[in-house]
This record gives sequence, C-alpha cells and structure tokens, in this order.
Amino acid sequence: MSMTMKTGSDLRFESGSWQEAAHDIYIGLLVGLGHVYKIFFQMPFQYLFGTSELPTLHEAGELKVVGVGFGRTGTYSVKLALEELGMPTLHTQHLYEAENENIFKMWTDLIFQPSLEQGHASLGNPDFESITRHGYQATMDFPVALYYEQIMEQYPDCKFILTIRENSDVWFRSWESMTKSISTPANLGGIFLTGVQRYSIYLRWLFAIVNKDDTFITSSIPKINQDRENAIQSYEEHNRQVRALIPSDRLLEYSVKQGWQPLCDFLEIADCPTTPFPKTNSARSVQVQSISSTLVPLVIILFMLFYCFARTFQRLTGRTVMQWIQLQTTTLPLFLRRILIGDKEYEAAYVKQHKL
Repeated sequence: MSMTMKTGSDLRFESGSWQEAAHDIYIGLLVGLGHVYKIFFQMPFQYLFGTSELPTLHEAGELKVVGVGFGRTGTYSVKLALEELGMPTLHTQHLYEAENENIFKMWTDLIFQPSLEQGHASLGNPDFESITRHGYQATMDFPVALYYEQIMEQYPDCKFILTIRENSDVWFRSWESMTKSISTPANLGGIFLTGVQRYSIYLRWLFAIVNKDDTFITSSIPKINQDRENAIQSYEEHNRQVRALIPSDRLLEYSVKQGWQPLCDFLEIADCPTTPFPKTNSARSVQVQSISSTLVPLVIILFMLFYCFARTFQRLTGRTVMQWIQLQTTTLPLFLRRILIGDKEYEAAYVKQHKL
C-alpha cells in the first residue's frame, strides 16, 4: 500500500470540498482492502511459500532519526517527508511486508512471543542493527517509538521527532478508529491462518502496552476495544518522559501542520522542499478503513462457510441448494392442497410431471 498512500499524499484539494471527501473515501477503501489483502493473502502466502523478494543487507549502520510519537500523530506523513529528504524510513505499516520479514521475525522472537508466553507485555531488548542492516536510516511509529532510552545510548548522534496531535482526545479518537480497522482482519485471520498469527500477537502486545493492561496479552479471545482513560494516560506520560529525558538539541516536538521548515531546520537541511508537505490517513479515511476492513473479512468468511455448506449439501442430497429451494417452493403448495382438500390425484400427476 505504500505506493497508493504516497500517490494520495501528492494530491491536494480544497478543505471541505467534495473532491477531498471523495478522495478520502477512495483512499480509505483502498487502504482498508489493502489490510485485508496483506493479512488474508500476502502474509499466509509468504509463510507457506517464502518470498522471492530477498532484501539487500548492508553493514549495520546508524539510526539517524527516530520518531518517538505514538501512532496516529502524523507518523506516516513524516515517514514520507523523511524519505523525500533522502532517509529510508521504516514505518509500522510496512513492518510485516516481505522485504522486512527478518525485522518482523526479530521483534516476534525477542519481544512479542516472549511477552505472550510470560503473560506480561515487556519492552525487552530488540536488535536495532537488524533494522539498519536493511538500509533504513530512520523509523517512525511503533514499536521503535517506545525505545528512545535504549536508542539514545546506542546511537548518540540520533535525533528524535515527537509527533503530536491537537490534544489527547483528538489522538484517542483517531487511535481507536485505526485499531478497529486493523484488529478485525488480523484477529480473524489469526484464527484460520498460521502466517497471520505473528501480526495478531504484535497487536496484542502493542495494545497491552498502550492500554497498560496485560489482559490484552492473556485473554483467550483477542481484545479490540481500547481503554480510553488508560490509553490517554499512556499517551500523555510517554510524551512527558520523552520531553524530560531527550536533550532539547536532539528532540523536535512537531505537528505535521507546521510543514517542511521546522523539520528541515532540525535536520540541518538547507535545500528544503517547496512541494506541499505529505498528507495521509485523514480521520475520514481512517473511518472508511475501519468499516471496509471489518466488513470485507466477514463477507469472505461467510462466503467460504456457505460454499463448504453448499458442497456438503450437494453430496448428501444429490441436489444443489438452489434446486432444493426450488423443490420446496413447488411441493409446498401440493402439500397444502392435499391437507386442505385431499386432492391426491392432482398431487400424483404433478409429481410425475416434474419428476419430484
């Protein structure tokens, strides 16, 4: 979906126009269906057959920029901006794609799976060099955003960007919409498809961290609904700690509404782009994502169940479901006529004529 979202970020419409609304709905449908495609088709295919998209590995380098803002604070827009400034950037939306298989496996083996087995969501000690060996110089969004203390120590020249929203309530509404858009297909896919289980485990770990609630890890049935009070408290505490611990000369507190200039100044880039700043994942778009990524998996599952039922029914009865329905619609009037007026001769003739 990266190409789709990048293309969408290059388009600009007048705020509040029908073109903007139509574009948001289009992008929301596209991204929502993209979640379904990745979770129900791409990830299981990669798990079963592997991938021919072998990444080019490099010597372990340095992380130059790390986004430490929570998800749904403009992290994808900043990811696109950093790449436009020449920094390959890993975002959580691409963590589970084929070219990042080794990175996702590292997180699963070292962090997510041990937390699931222990029944407690812990941060642990990830291998950040696995990220730089894939050529990435920057990261945005979870899970790396939670590890600023370790990264400060390991990469003393790294700079940090704390993306923020207008207020905590605005952030939570956006966060809640996003979690619903990805949770349903991931949890449904995790039940039926082994290759999707890692992603489902990641979400359980992440939601346990954000909501400060290990039942997201220990519950036998994956939980979706976010705890508003705990999530907001987690968001605000995280931002306070980031401001307190990261030196001011290494930290930019940033809203995507500020555009290019603060970002270029912070990163000491003289040739600042004059193009519009990337804009993706609007609130309307995320709402459409939530609806489409919930309904489509349900339709797929219902279709599969009906197909299995129809095949079994045909083997047992020798008729298709439609043939059986047609038979019932013809025999019911005969049954009623026989009961009401006792017309057995008419019934026998009708049955013989239609070979019932």
